[in-house]
Amino acid sequence: MTERAPMPRRRSVVGGLLAGFATVVGAAPALASGRGLAEHIGGEVEPEWSARSPLPWAVQEIYATVARGLLYTAGGLRAGPRGFEIEDRTGIYDPAADLWREGPRLPVALHHPMLVSDGQGRVHLFGGFERSARGDWTSTATHLILDEARGWLEAPSGPMPQALAETVGVRLGEHIHLVSGRRADGGNGQWNDHADVDTHLVFDAREGRWREGAPCPMARNSACGAQIDGQLYLAGGRTVSGGGTGRLDRYDPASERWETLAPIPFSARSGQQVGGGLACGVLDGRLVVFGGEWFGPNRTGGVFAETFIYDPASDRWEPGPDMMTPRHGLAAGTVDGVILAVAGAASVGAGLVTGAVEAFAL
Repeated sequence: MTERAPMPRRRSVVGGLLAGFATVVGAAPALASGRGLAEHIGGEVEPEWSARSPLPWAVQEIYATVARGLLYTAGGLRAGPRGFEIEDRTGIYDPAADLWREGPRLPVALHHPMLVSDGQGRVHLFGGFERSARGDWTSTATHLILDEARGWLEAPSGPMPQALAETVGVRLGEHIHLVSGRRADGGNGQWNDHADVDTHLVFDAREGRWREGAPCPMARNSACGAQIDGQLYLAGGRTVSGGGTGRLDRYDPASERWETLAPIPFSARSGQQVGGGLACGVLDGRLVVFGGEWFGPNRTGGVFAETFIYDPASDRWEPGPDMMTPRHGLAAGTVDGVILAVAGAASVGAGLVTGAVEAFAL
């Protein structure tokens, strides 16, 4: 199945940055030094990013989840002769063997669908954008569950309570939390039809029921999230009108309350706030964020190479090593103490889409 979509029109400088959509074939080239801060200090070697087998197809605007020791990703946007093409393939990665295989295809091609695994090891897909007569940014309330023998199936509980895309999904116990993102505001088909939301939906995977949680403190999209000690961390993101944010919020399910923590630092290299289109994972009880993009005036901008590591005990950030291939719109998952950064775009907007996979461990 192939879905073709014309280039989206974004507000401000974004539209111009989507021109020149290109593909990096195979393992992406190293666009920045992989060493970063990984130098010999005090006789010890600091951790670095390392290359793994690339995803067999180049894609951006994806998310990933981990179930039964495997990493899963699906959908996204790929480069085509006339701009964007919406992807319907599912990638399944075995980190022990460093091998990819293709899983069942989505029933409808989607970009920005959120993937989260539940306590039984099932892979759920929520929302995203599909192609419709109104355009290629038509948000959906899709809720699918992967059955590798029968494919992606509609969840027995039906669709989500509302359409949502560019959200963050995190599992806390038997509950899957979807927070922030964008939802149709007026129209539903073009990029500009959607507004940032502070939505917080909670799905009980065992009972198959939805409820609303406490809204997140700031409406935004393209953030990342993770679970540490039973609490949800929501990091970075951006707003349609205001650009990237380094905001870090923590949600406690016991008290149903949010609190705001120390923000992600600025990029020393670009002088820009790290936030929009980034990814994250957890190592040794610490939150690790990396990648993302920023937009500048006159159709300029760039992607972030930096890695930052947050310690909840001290509420402080420290720099980590640069990624080998800076990118945004990438997926991430943590397996056996190793963070995997998957695919994305190696230039701002829709440029140099890649299947590169890199691994990081402390």
